[in-house]
Parts: sequence; C-alpha cells; structure tokens
Amino acid sequence: MGIILEVKNLTKKFGGLTAVNDFSFEIKRGEFIGLIGPNGAGKTTVFNLISGFEKTNSGTIYFDGIDITRMRPYKIVNLGIARTFQLVRSFKFLNLLDNIIVPSLSKRGRKSSKEIGTDEYASSILASVGLVDKARIPPVILPHGDLRKLQIGKAIASNPQLLLLDEPFSGLSHEEQKVINDLIIELYEDGVTIFITGHVLRELMNLVPRVLAMHQGKLIADGPPREVANNKIVLEAYLGRGDEFA
Repeated sequence: MGIILEVKNLTKKFGGLTAVNDFSFEIKRGEFIGLIGPNGAGKTTVFNLISGFEKTNSGTIYFDGIDITRMRPYKIVNLGIARTFQLVRSFKFLNLLDNIIVPSLSKRGRKSSKEIGTDEYASSILASVGLVDKARIPPVILPHGDLRKLQIGKAIASNPQLLLLDEPFSGLSHEEQKVINDLIIELYEDGVTIFITGHVLRELMNLVPRVLAMHQGKLIADGPPREVANNKIVLEAYLGRGDEFA
C-alpha cells in the first residue's frame, strides 16, 4: 500500500497570520484518516492547499508521486482528488441530476460514465447517496442533510482516488449524522482513500483509525484516535487543561 498523498513542510500565511506552519504528513492509498483541531487551527486551509484553492508560501504537495503544489483545482480533480466544503455548495438553478452530471463531465468522470451513459451514471451516484427519488428537483428546496449528501455525490461523480471531506457532519442532527457516517464508510469500503475534518469529535474519533491533530497551524499529534484523544498537548489545545475528552 503505497503513499497517495505526501505533504512536506507546508506553510501558508495570510498577511501577518501563519495559518499553516511547516506542516508535514503522508497518507497511504486506501487509508481513512481524520484531521482535528480547535477553531482556527488551519484544517480548512490545509484542504484548500491540497485542492488548489489556495497557494502555498512554501512546502510541496505530491499526489501519487506528482507535484501538485501549484496546480489549478480542475487539474487536481482530473488527477483524482475531489473535495467537499464546510458551506454546502450546489448549482442552485439546476436539478439534482444535472448537479451530478456537471462533475461527471470531468476527465475522470467521463471515463466512468462512458459505458453506461452520463444520465445513468449520474442517476447511479444519486442512488448511492440516497437522493435518486429527488433527481428532478432543484437543491434550493432540499433540507440541510440532503444538501450534504448531494455535495458528497458531486465529489464522487468525478471518480476520485482521494476524497477530502471538510466538516461533513456540520449542522446535522444525530440521525442525519448517522446517514452521512454510513455513506462515508461505504465509500471507504469501495476503495476510496478518505481524509476528513470535523468538529463532532466523538463521531469522527469513532469513524477513523488514524487521526492528525493540529493547533495554530502545526501538527501536534498523529496516531490512533484513543492515543490522540489522550495526548496532553492535544487536550491542552482543545480544553486548556489535561483532562480526557468526554
């Protein structure tokens, strides 16, 4: 199981603020890994840098051995990285089927859809996220939980090797979280490498076998969830004291 993502000494500054500070890690192909940290730790910035939405001040990012450090987002998608966002994004004037068709027209998406046709492929994606019965409605009338599912559907329509999920449980009820949780597990079991951030720590810690923790832009822990959850530096970053997570 080789390395699919290698991040070396990543640094990103916004004016006088260092959002990501000399950050390094590796993800193996087929891994399921979480990224945690207090608000403002730099988690979303790391995702933005990997996916090309922000450019680094220094450091390098390799995907499947290819340097993607300064690539544009669409080229990164075509190589096999897809992502979701904290704030759900959709083509609000298109119905759900067309929302899925758009990313399925990417280079990798077309390779997956050419045998069965674009509409059938998009319908199969909607079915996999539990939205096929709503294919002809616009996303503006969907509840928040369905918008989260649509966002994941749009990401997987490009047939990614690596899926970045930024706060997929944000704003969801416990029942909605369970649905998204099961969907993510299915994707992982289908062979997609998954990198996920989250504020719902209990849910995330129960989901992934490995966790990275960051604080003030720096990596402060890397290991199994229980080990990271009881790491004194991590506890101080979250709670300001050495108590265990509840």
